[in-house]
Amino acid sequence: MKPPPFSYHDPRSLEEALKLLASLDDAKLLAGGQSFMPMLSMRFIMPEHVIDLNRISGLSEIRENGGGIEIGAMVRQSELEFSDLIRSRCPLMKEALRLVGHRPTRNRGTIGGSLCHLDPAAELPVIAAALDASIRVRSERGERSVAMSEFPAFYMTPAIEADEIVTGVEFEPWPVGHGYAFVEFARRHGDFAIVAVAVLMALAGDGTVSRVSITLGGVGSGPLRCSDAESVVSGSRGGAQIFQKAAETCRHIEAMEDVHASSAYRRHLAETLTGRALESAFGRVANGSSAREGASS
Repeated sequence: MKPPPFSYHDPRSLEEALKLLASLDDAKLLAGGQSFMPMLSMRFIMPEHVIDLNRISGLSEIRENGGGIEIGAMVRQSELEFSDLIRSRCPLMKEALRLVGHRPTRNRGTIGGSLCHLDPAAELPVIAAALDASIRVRSERGERSVAMSEFPAFYMTPAIEADEIVTGVEFEPWPVGHGYAFVEFARRHGDFAIVAVAVLMALAGDGTVSRVSITLGGVGSGPLRCSDAESVVSGSRGGAQIFQKAAETCRHIEAMEDVHASSAYRRHLAETLTGRALESAFGRVANGSSAREGASS
């Protein structure tokens, strides 16, 4: 395998990168390169220009801002995995990152690159959807924010313009002590999931579920929020019967079919994994283990 010829550009500022992107025809951005380089070598993509973002400062910070969390687009996946802030305020992300590829790929892969690549089975887009995150996007024309629910345009294509660069991700973390779970089924450890499920859960003072988020990955062209399942769980006191009823709503989702799994098998996996994830998240929030895990992880 050999990449096609291209012109390489190495900007040192975001302004320089934006100027290049606006002025060059058929340009692609290089972030972590864990998906980009194989696609380039196999000639699935053949850009005339490659703009490397790796020497641009200001895109690699993880910080808390006014109660929200901001993650720069060039933050490596391994940095997120071992971040004290992510561990304490967003343990769901830490749990999911352990399933992303392998250590060498997480050392190079970035959150912005994963979101823009938008593989249907990638873990980080599922987490962003579960958290109702917003994606910061910038061009020479200005900056804007795109809700993660609107970010996938269609298969492996984000809803951004050709002259725009994703600069970061923002979300409001759930209250300390909330329940969470991320489970997936893959052919081998490190593979993209055939189906993945992310669950977030909070309880009211009377023990009822005050808030829940249930998100599927791998079933369609982008992450799928399961509003029907959320409606079943919200306001309930949880329990096996409620969680099974919520999981059964996955029997009616539209699921894609490919060489790895039929649509029927994906629906079966979605139902099974959703039930498991709900049980795990509820167990964590009900007995307070999520707060202890966040403090000791």
